Amino acid sequence: MDIPSEVKPALWGATGGAVALAILGFSWGGWVTGGTAETMAKQRASTAVVAALAPICVDRFQRQADSAASLVELKKANSWQQGAYVEKGGWATMPGSSSADSAVAKACADVLTSGKIVAN
Repeated sequence: MDIPSEVKPALWGATGGAVALAILGFSWGGWVTGGTAETMAKQRASTAVVAALAPICVDRFQRQADSAASLVELKKANSWQQGAYVEKGGWATMPGSSSADSAVAKACADVLTSGKIVAN
C-alpha cells in the first residue's frame, strides 16, 4: 500500500498520541481492565457484607447470658485468636449459614474489643 509522504507524519503523530494517551490513562487516569474492575468490585462487595454482618454478630454476642464473662475472655486472647474465639462461640454464624465467616468474626471481635459498642 502506498501512503502519500504528506500523510505519514500525521499517522505517526496519531499513533504516538494514542500510545501516550493509553499510558497516561492507565497510569494516572484511573483506567482499569475488565478483570481489575471485577476484582475491585468483589473486594468492595465483600467489605460491604462484612460491614453489614458485623453489627449482627456484636448484637448476638451481647445478648447471650454471660456476655460480660465472654468479653473478658475475648479480651484475654491475642488479636490473632479473637476472631477464632468469636467463630467458636457461634456468634459469627449467620442465620441460614452452616459455618461462620472468618472476616465477620474478626470484624466482630475488633468492634467488641475496641470499646466502641453501645450497651443494650
